[in-house]
Amino acid sequence: MKTLSLLICLLFSGILQAQEVKIAFQQQLPNSHPRYLTDSNGKSETLNLIEKEDWAKDVFEKLKRRTDLYANLTDAQPDWLLSRLAMYWKSHATDVYIKGETFDHAGGEKAPAPTVRYTGTRGTFATHGRPRLEDVVPYDDNAEGNVTFCNNALPGRPMESVHPSKTGRNIESLNREIMGIARDAAFLYWLTGEERYAKLAAGVFDTYMTGIYYRNVPIDLNHGHQQTLVGMSSFEVIHEDILYDIVPLYDFLYDYLNTRHTDKMDIYAGAFKKWADNIIANGVPHNNWNLMQARYVMNIGMILENNKQYADGKGREYYIDYVLNRSSIRQWSLTKLADYGFDPKTGIWAECPGYSNGVLNDYTSFATLFDRNLNYDLVKAMPVLSKAVVATPQYLFPNRMICGFGDTHPGYLNTNPISRMIRNAQHNGKKKQEEYFTAMLKCFHPDAGKTKD
Repeated sequence: MKTLSLLICLLFSGILQAQEVKIAFQQQLPNSHPRYLTDSNGKSETLNLIEKEDWAKDVFEKLKRRTDLYANLTDAQPDWLLSRLAMYWKSHATDVYIKGETFDHAGGEKAPAPTVRYTGTRGTFATHGRPRLEDVVPYDDNAEGNVTFCNNALPGRPMESVHPSKTGRNIESLNREIMGIARDAAFLYWLTGEERYAKLAAGVFDTYMTGIYYRNVPIDLNHGHQQTLVGMSSFEVIHEDILYDIVPLYDFLYDYLNTRHTDKMDIYAGAFKKWADNIIANGVPHNNWNLMQARYVMNIGMILENNKQYADGKGREYYIDYVLNRSSIRQWSLTKLADYGFDPKTGIWAECPGYSNGVLNDYTSFATLFDRNLNYDLVKAMPVLSKAVVATPQYLFPNRMICGFGDTHPGYLNTNPISRMIRNAQHNGKKKQEEYFTAMLKCFHPDAGKTKD
């Protein structure tokens, strides 16, 4: 009996120790901004590239021409762009209520500032589509909480007042278009120093992020599973896609905001952290959702300041470490998810090929991000990633197309994970790994490395 008790204790101790395995590293992000897509050296490198390479000059000029259209409008009317954001302009609603996968109504107390309007449905079907940006009604918010969108069923798609539940995800789409313009303006300000771009970007960013700060997580009146999935802007935390625009915008515009909107910096950080905390609290931990959630949290963590800058102690170290090492009911660490999902012998992920390849794409994307931004070799810390990339051809038929079982469409293998393994090897001086995956990539793309792409 004593022997059995001892074995049980040893087994339990081993489980606890396994759960406590962590990836420990010294975070090396600079304190200055930008630091997400580039760093302080990036400006001169980008300007030099534009000067020397025709393709880079062409990209820059197209970006500038497109952004100048809205910068000119904003010069003439400062609120031209920001007034077209989908917000609760009049009601300042703090609470959003849904019924399952459909928006119901907004209410609650009146916030000190306009709050961000919630999208219509979880799915994309819509009887009413969004107008062109120039046709959007400024400060669109009536007593019924409707939006002025286009009736897709009628000739000419006339604009009419309609309940948001009829608009699918078009509210998200409208705000993303506007935020994308502001993101490009923030980049141009960082690159050129022209303040007109900063004013455009700051107006949109300040309006939207203040609106996120004062609005609460949606409430499901059905008290169903949807409550565990909702995001701040979308019905699914894995589709908080506007963060892909807001994070680089903030990073490029940080110095301007910190100088001109000093009193709002805590609000901006609070809005980002509310977003990250909700993504951690909601979602699905044991499959491909987890990595999509983790990427949003990681991106937010990278543009926040150090833990000590915030009263709650939650800054970039906290959120980056959460992605790597911490687990909660709906957000697992990268290591725990890998232990759960990858077969340690074969490297095969425990979902259908479509999801499996998506997961591997996300994991190797994290590896690239850690190399580039943190100078840390995630592949070395998680050897199963290399094994998983090696295993990907096992999903293929002889014609090199993926076996289309489960939620998978037949198609050709995404070779980005292979390319990222090569870059990881080059960054960290792993010659054998570089040679192996270079040979593997050439099996799919014989001309890889011969031309610029």
